[in-house]
Amino acid sequence: MPTEDRTATGESPDEMRPPAAGPLTNLVTAVVVMCLGGAALAGSLSLGVGSPSSPGPGTWPAIVSATLVVLGVVLAVRGRRTTDAERFTRTALLVLAAVGSMVLFVAVIGVIGFEIPTALLAFFWLRFLGREGWRTSIVMSLAITIVFYLLFVGALQVTIPHLF
Repeated sequence: MPTEDRTATGESPDEMRPPAAGPLTNLVTAVVVMCLGGAALAGSLSLGVGSPSSPGPGTWPAIVSATLVVLGVVLAVRGRRTTDAERFTRTALLVLAAVGSMVLFVAVIGVIGFEIPTALLAFFWLRFLGREGWRTSIVMSLAITIVFYLLFVGALQVTIPHLF
């Protein structure tokens, strides 16, 4: 039932919330975040972080990855007292599909360039995760790819693998 219908029937916003996650779910989530952050940190360090006066290509990824690890630790410590996290439901599969599509995107971008994977990723997210129409998904995914190409390859001259 849509939100406006539920509030019209007298249900409070708390009654419309999904079930809360328990301490075990919070701990598992924290461990996953720490593992992802740790793996990303290892990859970042392998790129080289450089120095404060001359940062390397792994500097920002290392900072973000380290932040993920710290946030995972904070969640693990506070997980027993956290009550605003939601229990995993079928809609969590959409998040897994989004993450999986990003992993696939990163895996193939070095092989075939960024244009085709970018268009396919945008289309997948718009059509299947966002439930946009076919025409909107096709037009927007092509437009997004063109804008990214013009911005990163044309204007900023970023050295990313590309076809054209």
